[in-house]
Amino acid sequence: MHALPLMITVLCVLAIAYRTYSAFLAAKVCVLDDLRKTPAHEFRDGQNYHPTHRWVLFGHHFAAISGAGPLIGPVLAAQFGYLPGLLWLLVGVVLAGAVQDFVVLVASVRHQGKSLAEIIQKELGPVAGFAAGIAVLFVLIIALAGLGLVVVNALSESAWGTFTIAMTIPIAFFMGLYAYVLRPGKLGEATCFGVVALLIAVVAGGEIAHSQWASVFSLNKNQLTLAIMLYGFAASVLPVWLLLCPRDYLSSFLKIGTIAFLVIGVILVNPQLRLPPLTEFIHGGGPIISGKVFPFVFITIMCGAVSGFHALVASGTTPKMVGQESHCRMIGYGAMLIEGLVGIVALIAVSSLHPGDYFAINVSAEQQKELQLMGYHLEELPVLEQEVQEKVQGRTGGAVSLAIGMAKIFSRIPGLSGFLAYWYHFCIMFEALFILTTIDTGTRIARFVMQEFLGKIDRRFARADWLPGSVLTSFLTVAAWGYFIYTGNIGTIWPMFGIANQLLAVIALLASTLVIRSWGSPKYQWVTFLPMCFVLLTTAAGAWELSKNTFIPWITSANGLEVARGCIDLALTLLLWSCFAVIASFAFRKVILKHVRKAVHDT
Repeated sequence: MHALPLMITVLCVLAIAYRTYSAFLAAKVCVLDDLRKTPAHEFRDGQNYHPTHRWVLFGHHFAAISGAGPLIGPVLAAQFGYLPGLLWLLVGVVLAGAVQDFVVLVASVRHQGKSLAEIIQKELGPVAGFAAGIAVLFVLIIALAGLGLVVVNALSESAWGTFTIAMTIPIAFFMGLYAYVLRPGKLGEATCFGVVALLIAVVAGGEIAHSQWASVFSLNKNQLTLAIMLYGFAASVLPVWLLLCPRDYLSSFLKIGTIAFLVIGVILVNPQLRLPPLTEFIHGGGPIISGKVFPFVFITIMCGAVSGFHALVASGTTPKMVGQESHCRMIGYGAMLIEGLVGIVALIAVSSLHPGDYFAINVSAEQQKELQLMGYHLEELPVLEQEVQEKVQGRTGGAVSLAIGMAKIFSRIPGLSGFLAYWYHFCIMFEALFILTTIDTGTRIARFVMQEFLGKIDRRFARADWLPGSVLTSFLTVAAWGYFIYTGNIGTIWPMFGIANQLLAVIALLASTLVIRSWGSPKYQWVTFLPMCFVLLTTAAGAWELSKNTFIPWITSANGLEVARGCIDLALTLLLWSCFAVIASFAFRKVILKHVRKAVHDT
């Protein structure tokens, strides 16, 4: 099958969803009102609370939520064929993911920019709020570790990619200083400089990779981990306008521009989808994901369809910068639709690879030999490795196979052939920017959550502008996710991330349902309650399968490292489900008591 009919259908569905369903949510469910004063104006401090132009904030929010999930999840789930992932991405983003992001963003704006845990505490009390805070903090740490590990795997020993990513930091610094200090309000001028400088950095990276400077930027995995940790710490502590906002804004141009270009490329090239709609691995036993298509396609594909991590961004940095309530529709619902599109085009790009080439990149050498016996042989990959000037076989994690698929499509656009190496490294930079912008925002959000916890012990920590508290909590956060990167791998971190992230989505959808009821719109609570029930079902099934088939066998193995991993993963899974059980019980109690009181009053 060719990709063009799918691409046209997807674009039409997303456009109709934004025009109709998001308008219904804005007018009937959330009842947006620009007369309400937002936290950005009420608590303006120039550090965290800062009214931001809606397009800049859209860029920041989209950059923050669009991490590895919409890129890596669909690529790994392509093991089952392209059809299961495509259906989940399209239906999930319209009816679940975008709804969650939108409602949580509005709820946080109306709760003084507070986090999801604080919103739950206000709705259900301190015990439920504490349980939510534990779940939120844990998910953030695991998410940042999983995302960081993907960057490390993609940029390891790659001077070209590392140089390009490194250059985005001074470019962002200059943009922030230019737009807020040197030429206040001249955002267009800063944008032009940033985009041009970024493209120059991509081209210059090729020259650096073949110069005496190559050794400086050719970092191993441990060195890259340390560099990412230092960046995450700096982005968390510095004022949002100096590094976080301009870098995310710059990244959003690259992200949205690249996705738009890829959509155009798919339409012009109309690549053939060489992966089948369904593979024999839908029944389990796959080389990348060992479980069956249900429930693991829903666990593997997270951010492109529905993601609990998004609820943390929507109740983290973004609500503190919203200028008017009406902006929440475009930022909350609209940004999530674009992320769903990201996941779909990523799935199309990787599905254009030959099955043997796809598996050769995403599995180890030992697994590749087994797949060859099953008939999965190399097709174009040896030639592609020569053209991109990198060894790509065995580069697990999904990022490299996606970059190869995207580069192939770009190089087949009329007039753009013959630059496959540049396209490949451009795509690697594109993916790394996706992930790093989630790492910087995620670290800052984790800092906020940790400060809320410590603020109950020492009130100074509750102040987001107290520098010692910001430094200490940022250091603890970075140290935690950095440890998991040092000691883990994609096979241990990603499954745990999937379960934790989707369970947090269940908690966020439950909180959204309660908030909708508190707004006096109980007849519309189905918009979040029904998606919550479905995600709860798939997440529970996935947690059970992972515990039974992965975590418990690790615990009972003779390998000490596997025993430790199994114990940690199983314990954390049980901890998360315990937190959810506490929150759900308080929610059930609140709803039942309200009905009982109403019945008594009526009688």
